[in-house]
Amino acid sequence: MSHLPTLITDLAIILIAASIISLLFKRLKQPVVLGYIVAGILAGPYTTFIPTVMDTANIQTWADIGVIFLLFALGLDFSFKKLAHVGVTAIIATTTIVASMMILGFLTGLCFGWSHMNSLFLGAMLCMSSTMIIIKVFDDMGLRNQRFSSIVLGILIVEDLFAVVLMVLLSTLAVSKHVQGTEMLFSVLKLLCFLLFWFVTGIFLIPTLLRKCKKYLNNESLLVVSLGLCLGMVILATKAGFSSALGAFVMGSILAETMDAERIEHLVEPVKNLFGAIFFVSVGMMINIPILGNYIVPIVIISLVVIIGQVFFASTGVLLAGQPLKVAMQCGFSLSQIGEFSFIIASLGLSLGVIADYLYPVIVAVSVITIFTTPYMIRLSDPAYRYVEKKVPASWHKFFNEKNTSGAHPVNQENTWKLLLKDMVKMVVIYMILCLMIIFLSLQYLVPIIKQHWHSNWINWVIAVLIITILSPFMRAIMVKKNHSVEFEKLWSESRSNRGPLIFTIVFRVLLCMGMIVFVLENLFHATWGIALAIAGVIVIIFFFSKQLKRQSILIERRFKKNLNARQTYQELHAPIRKGFANHLMARDIHLSDFEVKQNYSIVGKTLKELNFRQRCGVNIVTIVRGEKRINIPGGDELILPFDHIIVLGTDRQMLVFQRYIEDKKTKYAQKKEEEQPPAPQVSIEQIQIESGSSLIGKTIKTSRIRDKGDCLVVGIEREESSIMNPDIDTEFLEGDVIWVVGEHDKIMQLKDL
Repeated sequence: MSHLPTLITDLAIILIAASIISLLFKRLKQPVVLGYIVAGILAGPYTTFIPTVMDTANIQTWADIGVIFLLFALGLDFSFKKLAHVGVTAIIATTTIVASMMILGFLTGLCFGWSHMNSLFLGAMLCMSSTMIIIKVFDDMGLRNQRFSSIVLGILIVEDLFAVVLMVLLSTLAVSKHVQGTEMLFSVLKLLCFLLFWFVTGIFLIPTLLRKCKKYLNNESLLVVSLGLCLGMVILATKAGFSSALGAFVMGSILAETMDAERIEHLVEPVKNLFGAIFFVSVGMMINIPILGNYIVPIVIISLVVIIGQVFFASTGVLLAGQPLKVAMQCGFSLSQIGEFSFIIASLGLSLGVIADYLYPVIVAVSVITIFTTPYMIRLSDPAYRYVEKKVPASWHKFFNEKNTSGAHPVNQENTWKLLLKDMVKMVVIYMILCLMIIFLSLQYLVPIIKQHWHSNWINWVIAVLIITILSPFMRAIMVKKNHSVEFEKLWSESRSNRGPLIFTIVFRVLLCMGMIVFVLENLFHATWGIALAIAGVIVIIFFFSKQLKRQSILIERRFKKNLNARQTYQELHAPIRKGFANHLMARDIHLSDFEVKQNYSIVGKTLKELNFRQRCGVNIVTIVRGEKRINIPGGDELILPFDHIIVLGTDRQMLVFQRYIEDKKTKYAQKKEEEQPPAPQVSIEQIQIESGSSLIGKTIKTSRIRDKGDCLVVGIEREESSIMNPDIDTEFLEGDVIWVVGEHDKIMQLKDL
């Protein structure tokens, strides 16, 4: 009789338990992550009344793979460019949350009498909300189109990066056993160099590779290539002294910038779900229920610290970023839980042997409690806001909810020197890190390999020529780039006093390049400084005047920019909502949302006149996107078809009413294929002030025929200190009114002539 390996038996027990309990939790409408943790408790070594796993070491290996793929998937949804676009709100709020919760968690641990290391890891576990849980709850509650949800998702993106950095810092601290400023600074700089080098290198190489191999990349090949790249970066990160999770996250963020990002994310999702389930089950397997009884007080107190602390500090952070009180409280109540990153940080502490065994099950229990309360906390945000609104003084209320309805935004007029130096410093830092990493990798790995297989008196010269040749386009960019920019030439021609500092910027960059060449020569030949400087000077002069290097440097930069911006350019071209339009809304409560029409929605096949969204839901239909075709300010006779994207303007409450209305699934209509037409002109929202003598004075919205003749839509009127939202068609225009008009730019310009 054949005997099954223990690994297969244990895996069968884990997946059977996970499938049964997850189905039960689905029926109870609870997060499936909680089901996996419960399944782990049942299948773990502390349970005796059902078959349990026999070798937890093997399961830990599977769980480590699960962490890798979880972080890889988070990286695919992250992208460093997305970080640059989440806005100041997310960055300020996240910094406030992470710093405050770290301190609060650390102090809480000390109050329990725990060690400094246990308290520090506790603080790190408490400052990260659960991306998976929040997205799932938002989908279940239909909140993805609410204004505050976009801010919450932006905060989660920044938190992902903070979590990765925290893992690196905690690993360094755990190994050194003490806090040393210079060592910690070195670790941060090392991390930044690693991230920047592999991000730049990856963006230069990987999108080009995928583009060249596109005809060979079916779903199977693309999945294998993506996972191979992920695990390859895991190996590189581990060799560099970082965690495997960091490597997976970095490769995910690189692939997130490629044109195949959505396809890769779709292909990787089943792999992530499988190993993620194993990871969360392994989390539950480490919980000893009888021991938890001894820590019931810390569990309850820490749960309250998470809920109250996250609500307070997240709301405060969003408020500090300039958002109104209602949005801030909605964000704070949404972030009142801890999740997957807390488990990962706890696993890190256990694997390093720096935290007590009891801390892991305690933090899992806290996570279960806070995850369970998340939907109720989100529902509680509105009544809590109404209560706070009644209690705060009028002056505070005005401060919290002050709105900028002027439509004008001050322009930051940076002077020419600032612009030049800003671009120059950014360029020099990027190229310097690339050069230093190339030198380090060459001297550390390439030189020993070459010397091991090739013995010659000229070997050092060959290596020196090879390294300097690889560095040459980057060094030339450091020395020459920006020397012929508009700002440089303007400063040069404006005043003789500018020429000295400008020449100094060139000399300084040249000296940097000479220093790197001298370092390479000194390491390979142990040459004297004088000889090395002389050789470096000759090489720099050749670089400076080489036309071939100039062409090569330009081609490298162009390819990098093309790869970096390809996906963003494509998305902006095909985006249902344009960023410029969304940024010009006249009030904070008003925003745009994109709703996709499903085939079985009852609104399919009906005209806008029949549906009468404005009267029934209070929203305005700004655009209908139908494939490549855009219908701006659609008329009443326009039909709604399956897979249309409806761009709606309204408040959060109006969006909820609209969403419930369109999702009334009573009638099914067949899909109608639309002819592909070039994109129509984009719509914008602008102000028009009615001045003395205007022909609009005394006319109503209806008699002015702005919609019929001008193809524009009046969505608001500012009159003295008041604002009229969705004005009635019989509203008269008065002198001094500021009307908000949605329409194509050229047609709005024609209206202004009136």
